Amino acid sequence: MDFQQIIEAVGKFMDLAGVSVMVIGALVSIPMALRGYQPRKLPAGAEKLTVYRAYRQLLGRSILLGLELLVAADIIRTVAVTPTFESVGVLAIIVLIRTFLSFSLELEITGRWPWQKAPAGTARTDA
Repeated sequence: MDFQQIIEAVGKFMDLAGVSVMVIGALVSIPMALRGYQPRKLPAGAEKLTVYRAYRQLLGRSILLGLELLVAADIIRTVAVTPTFESVGVLAIIVLIRTFLSFSLELEITGRWPWQKAPAGTARTDA
């Protein structure tokens, strides 16, 4: 096995890991939400999460992690296997789209952009 085949195999493994995290996360989130999952520390005065809201938060977190793994797989394959201007351009577009998706999911889950600090008196909810 040469270097290119090894890197291609690692990239495929990372793709599989990213998709697996999303699928397993979606499946595991269902019983967690039904059992009444709540973040460890809710902000002061905040209401408990409904089953629907808890599921959305748990699912969003698994999608975010899966997207990170998929981006890593794309970077590994593009940089190590086929570093042409065209492939790097395609990678840039893919990373841009996935970054936008990640920011949108983070905003949906936490109610603020990733670079914004939590309001004073609130605790992080990414248990």
